[in-house]
This record gives sequence, structure tokens and C-alpha cells, in this order.
Amino acid sequence: MRQMTLVAFLQAQNCTNFAASWRHPDSRTDSASPDFYQHIGRVLEAGKFHLGFFDDRLAMPDMLGGNHEHTVEGGIRCVKMDPITVLMAMGMATEKLGLGSTYSTTYYEPFHVARVFQSLDLMTKGRAAWNIVTSLNDSEAMNMGRNEVLEHDLRYDRADEFLEIVLGHWNSWEDDAILNDKANNRFADPKKVHRLDYEGQYYKSRGPFTVPRSSQGHPVLIQAGQSGRGLRFAARWAELVFVSYPTLEKGRAEYAAFKDNIANHGRDPDKVSVAALAHCVVAETRAEAEDKRALIDTLPTDLDQLSLLSEALNFDFASRGIDEPLSTDELDGMQGIQGLRDRVLESSGKTNPTPREFMKFSGRGLLHRPWVGSAKDVADTMEEWFITGACDGFVVAATHVPGSYEDFVKFVVPELQRRGIYHKDYAGATLRENLGLDRPTAKHWHLPTPSGGH
Repeated sequence: MRQMTLVAFLQAQNCTNFAASWRHPDSRTDSASPDFYQHIGRVLEAGKFHLGFFDDRLAMPDMLGGNHEHTVEGGIRCVKMDPITVLMAMGMATEKLGLGSTYSTTYYEPFHVARVFQSLDLMTKGRAAWNIVTSLNDSEAMNMGRNEVLEHDLRYDRADEFLEIVLGHWNSWEDDAILNDKANNRFADPKKVHRLDYEGQYYKSRGPFTVPRSSQGHPVLIQAGQSGRGLRFAARWAELVFVSYPTLEKGRAEYAAFKDNIANHGRDPDKVSVAALAHCVVAETRAEAEDKRALIDTLPTDLDQLSLLSEALNFDFASRGIDEPLSTDELDGMQGIQGLRDRVLESSGKTNPTPREFMKFSGRGLLHRPWVGSAKDVADTMEEWFITGACDGFVVAATHVPGSYEDFVKFVVPELQRRGIYHKDYAGATLRENLGLDRPTAKHWHLPTPSGGH
């Protein structure tokens, strides 16, 4: 029987992706400690989650008014530790849980990213995953020594070459290259370690690569782009895709279209899992869950919403009155998450929405469209999405930590297992085994010919 994938949406910071979460009375306040993340890891592994995934940005949200003070005072995602370092602390406390992290193709070099993640894969015994992002706003650009973010589609064109190099390096060591033949002074067979010699339009990298292959071959590739260009990129490269659908009906349509997109790229759609974002508020009874939701709804502020919208869309919403429509040029010039902008345009039915309408229809900074109820209530919704063709699993986001994950594991996981749509134990030792993905051989991705323009 087909079974769903579960991913936990994590942050190496003072709050979850729900920025108001740190204000929750039950949220732990030691998010800068290793024990905080190790505890989360143990909870997720007890719930047999496939993956704990760390989102990341390279700047705090300071686009609103061009000032960071509101972000720091309000705790609006102002702390952002390096997720790889934090993830290693979680990895040392777990044995089977997959460990994923975001890393930007815009501000790092392919060789560096390849080495970081292949080393992580070795140190976690084949449990690593890389979430590929292209970064999205001027604040990140300025932190990384540039004046402004690159144009949206150009970032993805460059990322295509980036992936060709990373995969080329990851597969340049054959599986049996290492000999460890002390008697004949042969550590490895040089004929089985290949130089890449890549030179494309945007990047070049020579090699040879310096990290051997892992027990799962190389890390799993994750992507979450939902613009037209982002979806083409994900269809070409990703093995696990994160999505956010506004409704079940919209989810079914977009899921089917994306699976066709994967097939059009010559890949097997069944080997790419699509995980939909899910905010779950669950308790013993529906009434208790609704009380929890009522408390959570008191936590966000308008400033949270406007700050996070400005960050995500690379546009200062303080430059317009709250009920002043944005111009077409301003909308067209947004170089951030264009899928978010497009959903606001579609949901509002407005060609020139106001900041207030962006707040309303994006749900940015709010607990947006949560599933609230008992274990049966939440499992019913998840099962409907899963079995009717809207997704292959879920990215479970937390309203507060660690309570959200503890509640989900206590209430929802046993109900999903009882229904036979979620596994009772891990299938193997590596993330690929647990996701049902084939282990790539060194020839799975042939050493690439540079793609040049796209």
C-alpha cells in the first residue's frame, strides 16, 4: 500500500517558520543550545519522520522600511544560525532520521557545496539532503558582498549549471575506488577518480573532487520553487519537492501538472515525492485543539506580516499606504518568491492589490489555513489530500517548539499508522532507502556537458 512521506519544517533560529512561535507560552527559550535541536530530533525519530529539514536565509528580514530594529525587537526571524552546524548536533542524537539543509546556489561555489553536503552524508551514514535555493532579496545580496539580488530567472539559469557541477563532482569517485591496500601502498585506484573539467556560461570547476561517495551514493536533492521557472528547475533536478497549495482542488491540479512536467524531463514521476505544507493544531479533542488555535491566533502582529512579505517579495511594503494599490511595475519588479505574488493576484482577483490585501491573501506571518482538531480530524484531512492525488506526503510546520511536534507524534502518527498510510518503522539505514529512492551509481548522472544558456 502506498505510504506518505513526512518531513519536519525546522529553523536554526529563535522561532519556527511561524515567526510568532517564540511568543507562545510553551515554546522553549533555549533555541541557541544543542539540546534544543537534539530533543526535536529524538521526537521526530520516535514519530518515524523521514526527514528534519532546515530552512534558511542569509539575512534577517530588514526590507520593511530599510531597518532591522523592528525585526530584532519583535523576534521576527532575526536569529539565523548556520543550519549545517546545527543539523550536525541533531544528527549525533539520531540514527535514522534524514537531515536536510538549505544552501544557496547564488552565493556559494559548486565545489564548496558539493564538499559540505557529501561530507555531511558521510558523517551521518547516508542521511543527508540538500535543499537547493537561489536566494531572493537584496538584504541577502548585500550581506554577501553584492548590491542587489540577481534577476529571478537568471538565478535559475545559473543554478542549472551549479547542479551539473555538483552532481558531476559527487559522481566522480566510483563506488569501489578506495582500496586501503597498505601492503602495496595503494589507498585508492586513480583510474576510478575522475576530474570534472567543467566550463559553462556561468561557472567552471576543474576537480578532482576530494570526498568519496557515501552509503546512499550522494545526498537527496530537495527543491521548493513554485514559479514557472522554479517548477521547471524542480522537475529537472529534485527528488523531493515542497509545495504550498491553497486548496485541495488546486493541489490536485498542480500536482498532476508537476508530475507531467517531471515526465517531460525524461524522469520517472514516481521517483519524485511532493510534500505539501501542513500546519496542524491537534489535541485529544476538537474542542481542546480549537482552544489551542485561539491562543496561537493572538500571537502574530501586523508588523510580522508586513516584514515577512517585504522579505519574501524583495519589496518594501512600507513604501505604500496600507490601502494603496501597488503599481503594475512594482508587481512585475518583484524578484523574490514570485509564486507567492502570483497566488495573491489569483486569490484576491485584483490586478493591483494593496498591502492589506497582500496580508490577507498571502497569510504571510499568520497561521495560514491550519488543520485543527483531534487525531481523527487531522488524519482525515491528510488522508484525503494523500489518496486523492494532491501530494505524496507533508512538510509539517510547527506553531511552537517542541510542543507541536510532540503533539503530532503523540496523536496523529499512530492514527496514520493505524490506517496503513504511514510506515511503522524505517525501511533502511539511509534516507534514500527510507524515501524509496534508488541509490544512484556513479554513472547515474553522467559527467555533464555544460548546458550554457537555458
